[in-house]
Amino acid sequence: MFSSSGPPGPEDIRRLYDAVAPLLLRITARIAGSSEAAEDIVHDAFARLVEKAIPFPTIDDAKYWLIRVAKNGALNYAKRKGREAKAYERWWRGEKESSGGADEVVLRSESAEELKRGLESLPEGLKAVLVLKEYGGLNYKEIGRALGISEGNVKVRAFRAREALFAKLGEGSKNVS
Repeated sequence: MFSSSGPPGPEDIRRLYDAVAPLLLRITARIAGSSEAAEDIVHDAFARLVEKAIPFPTIDDAKYWLIRVAKNGALNYAKRKGREAKAYERWWRGEKESSGGADEVVLRSESAEELKRGLESLPEGLKAVLVLKEYGGLNYKEIGRALGISEGNVKVRAFRAREALFAKLGEGSKNVS
């Protein structure tokens, strides 16, 4: 187990990696939308753990620190990818307009894609709770520790996130015929 007398040693890091990496990969893959990016993000989180050499009293403290670091890394990656996609889309529209391309019919996407877009449109605080709950398999107490908020606040955010998601999905299905 970890000791408060010093930074974690190589055997502590290996044990922590074996215990936490699958969870971190699930969470970051869902947020980032890419399993390859998730692997890089989790690797970076463990590299920061080793680099900072923070003495954690328990393996759980290290786990929740890693969840925070990996979640933030995945959110940053997703934001960067979103900005890149928007820039490409603006460029593509400009190319189509200049070439005089015909309008294409917009088809209704599958419900999984619709759900993903709805989830992406939620504010980060609400989205993080749902991702950790549904894709990370964490309970409310664990989510609270990972996000640095109370368990009650997690429950409120989860409720609001689900309400907002259902409302967004309802709007989408009304507008698409």
